[in-house]
Amino acid sequence: MRGFRHWKWHLDEMYVRVNGEMVYLWRAVDHEGEVLESYVTKTRDKAAALRFMRKTLKRHGKVEAVTTDGLRSYKAAMVELDASKSRRPAAGRTTGSRTRTCHSEDESERCSGSDR
Repeated sequence: MRGFRHWKWHLDEMYVRVNGEMVYLWRAVDHEGEVLESYVTKTRDKAAALRFMRKTLKRHGKVEAVTTDGLRSYKAAMVELDASKSRRPAAGRTTGSRTRTCHSEDESERCSGSDR
């Protein structure tokens, strides 16, 4: 599974009950719909997102594009990991007056957008 550079991931989190306690379940899903990684924490902050992303990247390698649900913790963790170049805004999100799709640092020149 390691080294598939064409992979695209979707990262999300949800609030679930585990053993009677409410916790956050973080998930990474690939472009085929397979759950790559899951992680349970009590917090939903930058530190939790950073631990989850480091664990996922260590196990599955670099990814071409990452789609998130817009949680600020993901962006802060990506900046910390210096992976902000591989962030794709969630569907319908815009940056300024353009919708952006950016890929990994190897393809940093290829960043497409469309004017509104």
